Amino acid sequence: MGKYFGTDGIRGVAGAELDAELAFKVGRAAATVLAQDNEERSRVVIARDTRISCDMLETALTAGLCSAGADVTLFGVLPTPAAAYLTVISEASVGVVISASHNTYEHNGIKLFGRNGFKLTDSLEERIERLIDDDSGVQKKTGSELGRISGDHIYWIDKYVKSLVTASEGQYKGRIAIDCANGAAYETARALFREIGAEFEVINDEPDGININDDCGSTHLDGLREMMQTGRFGVGFAFDGDADRCLVLDENGNVVDGDMILGVLAREMKAVGNLKGGAVVGTVNSNSGISIFARDNGFEFHRAQTGDRYVLEMMWETGCNLGGESSGHIIFTDDATTGDGQLTAIKFLNVLIASGKTVSELVRDIPLYPQVMPSYKLTGGAEERDIIMTSSLLHDEIALQHESLGGEGRILVRPSGTEPVIRVLVEAKTEVLAAEKAEYLIKLMKKIACMQ
Repeated sequence: MGKYFGTDGIRGVAGAELDAELAFKVGRAAATVLAQDNEERSRVVIARDTRISCDMLETALTAGLCSAGADVTLFGVLPTPAAAYLTVISEASVGVVISASHNTYEHNGIKLFGRNGFKLTDSLEERIERLIDDDSGVQKKTGSELGRISGDHIYWIDKYVKSLVTASEGQYKGRIAIDCANGAAYETARALFREIGAEFEVINDEPDGININDDCGSTHLDGLREMMQTGRFGVGFAFDGDADRCLVLDENGNVVDGDMILGVLAREMKAVGNLKGGAVVGTVNSNSGISIFARDNGFEFHRAQTGDRYVLEMMWETGCNLGGESSGHIIFTDDATTGDGQLTAIKFLNVLIASGKTVSELVRDIPLYPQVMPSYKLTGGAEERDIIMTSSLLHDEIALQHESLGGEGRILVRPSGTEPVIRVLVEAKTEVLAAEKAEYLIKLMKKIACMQ
């Protein structure tokens, strides 16, 4: 990770770590790097989610881009995967998304995609970072060389939705419940499910700038679960704030997480001969039960580091076309360059239709170990994080606790790449045992921090 760019772009509290000045500098630096690498005039496309701070950041970022000679097309509120897809088909130089994904409204982020729809390389991000800190090398255009701004929100929504409709392979006969997290899917989800002829109901599709991910969406499933428990729906889909994630709820309101979604899709893709590499890619956080399921169904399961960019890298390395995370961030490289929650919903629906089963029947034979993942909140920033993560006391205790599981579980402790926390993942024979060990390690981290 660089000074500004983390595993998922530049993140921070809007107006504090990520303010208008930084957004302006990012735009100007990015446009300068583009100009250095391209002879033609650069064009940048920008999508955003529904956070109140997006107005401020979009305006500042656009001003920075235009000041350095780049033309800007504003997509308006669209999912992150829509921006990646539309960057390619519109032949833009770079695509930008202003979003903090599943985080609460006060956070925001800036994520950049290359003209191929994939996240920028580390080397390009480093060049942009250098120009953010030292503006002596940035372009400062005047007159006719200044950039211009355009945009047609409805046109780009239609382009994106139509691309998703082509992935649909049948009409679901039941009713679908959808939670849009008051985020970027609040328009596209209705348009998509209407286009495929589904009967559906939507909740949390009335964003007001501060209610994105607020007790709703893929990180807060109670509202959608209540809908499912009425018995009126056969399947539920929950997206996060920028709609690159999707979790599924069965007809009884039980959660089908990203690991289970991967299992369902991989089994079907293998059966029809579409699973490339003979494997699927998950992460170190993926439940061990998925490895067992993969073995029993004749395909391999690879683990990447947590983060979609690492999943994607391993997919390239292993030749796989399916990968994802427990959070519901699923990547189909035959169809898209990044995770797409609505595409995941369509793909899952295709398998559900073809199976003739209920969702609970579809996932019934996927074994899962009880798993907990609490977080230790960092108050001392990177210094506190480094003290804890380099502590021999912590490493020794993790080894002892892992050994005590007797081979029936695992422990993973890692700092988040998007939030100021250290996550503790414990799998064990029982949820009680997993929770006890996780809490013990959280208390140990507090003790280590206080010792300094």
